[in-house]
Amino acid sequence: MDLALLRTFVTVHRAGSFTRAAALLGLSQPAVTSQIRTLERQLGRPLFLRQARGVTPTSIGDELAHKAAPHLDALVEITETGLDEDSSLRTLHLAGPREFTAERALPALTELTGEDSQSFALRASFGNAEETLEGLAAGHHDLAISTARPRGALLTATPLCDEEHVLVAAPGLAERIPGKPRRKGALALENVPVIEVHESLPFVSRYWAAVFDSRPPTPGTVIVPDLRAVLACAVAGAGLAVLPRYLCAAALEHGDVLALHDPAVPPLRTYFLVVRTGTLAMPHIARAHDWLLRSAADWC
Repeated sequence: MDLALLRTFVTVHRAGSFTRAAALLGLSQPAVTSQIRTLERQLGRPLFLRQARGVTPTSIGDELAHKAAPHLDALVEITETGLDEDSSLRTLHLAGPREFTAERALPALTELTGEDSQSFALRASFGNAEETLEGLAAGHHDLAISTARPRGALLTATPLCDEEHVLVAAPGLAERIPGKPRRKGALALENVPVIEVHESLPFVSRYWAAVFDSRPPTPGTVIVPDLRAVLACAVAGAGLAVLPRYLCAAALEHGDVLALHDPAVPPLRTYFLVVRTGTLAMPHIARAHDWLLRSAADWC
């Protein structure tokens, strides 16, 4: 049986769509359709039921995917790793948001990069949720950390941990902010500078909507695309910021920044650990996946 046909079949099974599979494979949709029909003729059984939106695997299709996908993933990894490298050491390709991956995931996973028989080499890349999930679906990553739960059968997501967001500012700036709440608990922050990672104010806007049921009172004053830089600017007194508690916990403890508000229900953001469906059959991915889930119990 042609392995190219099986690879196309597994991609369609995971994507749930000929169109989506064609984009992932770099093929035209007619080419994908033709390959699936050829495989169905060889097997003498239908593998997918065509729906108005996408396709649904038959029981035979599900059985074939379950048996074939792990072996195809292993073959792809061999070809991508190269035959000149040490075949006993697998490589785990991890992707996720830069701050959380750097501060949480990578320190945990480096414990698995030793010299025992279950160790693996580690490669990491950073990106937003859309970039990370697209790269995972295309096979560029083995494991992804995302703040968005993917849809469809191509990717499988498991909740990793919840991240609490805190409204902070340097002590000198905090002292100049009136403390009496206004409009459903909103502080008097109309003229206070704001530090953010993007002009759209994703963290501040989410906090204001969840806690004050309103929009932020001022536009961003300092925009830097890294939460660690946002914290450094907040410590320097450049303005208020909304930060994950894990990232600013030490600064809060040392008094470098103060929490400006203590809502009864603090805003939370969930991280998901995401893999391509079926790849947890590969030992190094399964080990990293399990290790991160156990490590996350102490993170957020």
